[in-house]
Amino acid sequence: MQEISAVELMAIYKNVSIVDVREMDEYIDGHVPGAKHIPLSTIPVRNNEIDKSVKNYVICEAGGRSAQACAFLEQQGFDVVNIAGGTGSWRMMGAPLNTGEQA
Repeated sequence: MQEISAVELMAIYKNVSIVDVREMDEYIDGHVPGAKHIPLSTIPVRNNEIDKSVKNYVICEAGGRSAQACAFLEQQGFDVVNIAGGTGSWRMMGAPLNTGEQA
């Protein structure tokens, strides 16, 4: 599985597809700007909402749930990258966070 750190994501986040697999309350509390919200439990039925023609960067709070999502999506033929450390690391770096339901 491909993996990058939150620090590496910082350099590219404005130009890539990011899928946030946390629960709604976590997403509303703060997410990477531009991240599409698809909770982990819904990935099997909502993966058609993810662009299969591009590399997708998958994030959760710490990296565990996003790794699970990446494993599933890879089996479905998606090109995915797990964000190690997740939104927790992103937040600790002082990186920009959007709040509310909108990406």
